[in-house]
Amino acid sequence: MLLFKLAVRNVLRQRRRSILTCMTIAGGYVLCALSFSLVDGSYSNIIRIFTEDDTGHIQIHRENYLDRPKLYLTIDDQPAVRDALAATPSIVAWTPRIHAAALAYGDNAHAPVRIIGIDADRERQTSRLERKLSAGRWPAAAPDADGYFEALIGASAANALKLGVGGELILISQGADGSVANDVFLISGIVGDRRSPERQNVYLPLAAAQSFLALEGRVHEYAILLDDIDQARQVAADLDARLPALSVVPWQVARESFYNAMQADRRGNVFTLGIILFIVFIGVLNTVLMSVLERTREFGVLRAIGSRPTFILQLIMLETSVLSAASLVIGFIIAIPVIAWFTFVGIEMPEPMDMGGVQFQYMTGDMSLPVMVKPVLVIFAYAFMVSILPGIRAARVTPTEAMRSF
Repeated sequence: MLLFKLAVRNVLRQRRRSILTCMTIAGGYVLCALSFSLVDGSYSNIIRIFTEDDTGHIQIHRENYLDRPKLYLTIDDQPAVRDALAATPSIVAWTPRIHAAALAYGDNAHAPVRIIGIDADRERQTSRLERKLSAGRWPAAAPDADGYFEALIGASAANALKLGVGGELILISQGADGSVANDVFLISGIVGDRRSPERQNVYLPLAAAQSFLALEGRVHEYAILLDDIDQARQVAADLDARLPALSVVPWQVARESFYNAMQADRRGNVFTLGIILFIVFIGVLNTVLMSVLERTREFGVLRAIGSRPTFILQLIMLETSVLSAASLVIGFIIAIPVIAWFTFVGIEMPEPMDMGGVQFQYMTGDMSLPVMVKPVLVIFAYAFMVSILPGIRAARVTPTEAMRSF
């Protein structure tokens, strides 16, 4: 208790210096916590949108399909896949898909498009596609009375083809059997806008896509949604063991370019945090060293009356700890409303940013225990280490050396 009282008294002795150091540490904490919050929050939001828009948390394909997508590389044994999915409790939704390229024709215009065959009922449970309808409605799974299937079309493709809801879309492609695939579809809705990832896509009901591309009973992909995205790698490995003839990959592998770009950005953020911490601890080290140099006489007197070197070392380290703890409490109080604002409001950037082929426009924060606690532990640990060398110097002061400083 005596040691603590002495430490508090010494911190308050040079109040201006202590206040400046306190502001430096508190400011460093706010910057670190805000940086952690923005990185975790923005990437969590991007990953959520990214996986729910397109990839899902896990994907199942034929071997080598991701490396070289081919129309004939299909999943033929669908009952085995569906049995494996049904036996996995962590899966909350899944949907089969078909992918192909085609040339689309509208009113005196044509454009290349990407065909995606979807299960109308399962797709709306697994992805955000239905929520991205900018006009029209979700397509029916069955053809109409005249035998025409409905389709969704991306905004850019619709604009290029000069088509709207209710228009006739002509698609020409190649069937899996080598035949020329061509058919007419009725547009039931338009998806996204000219900047969204779906801008050049055409979505057909699964049965229509299978018939159009001569893929009866076959699909290219299963997209899976989990109750916990952090379990994607583990669940993918379990499914891969159950389906040895297929390739089961988590989203990190299915969209490797995006994941690598995200990891590179995280490493860059760590470097930035290192610079912030370096500036903070230079200030702390300067304060502790000045305090030690100014109190050489005091340490000499303590040694003369019988104080052990370890007592002086503990005193210096405790003073730094008290100053750091007070600073972190202040920083914590300041950081809470700042991080809360970024978490619940965020920033809308004037232009979308591209990250590994994925565009995002909102920067949001994450208000969680790790975000608030990690900077506390890091800053406190570094401040504690910074005080060791000045503390050792103070502990080595002898009464003779202290007398020479008079």
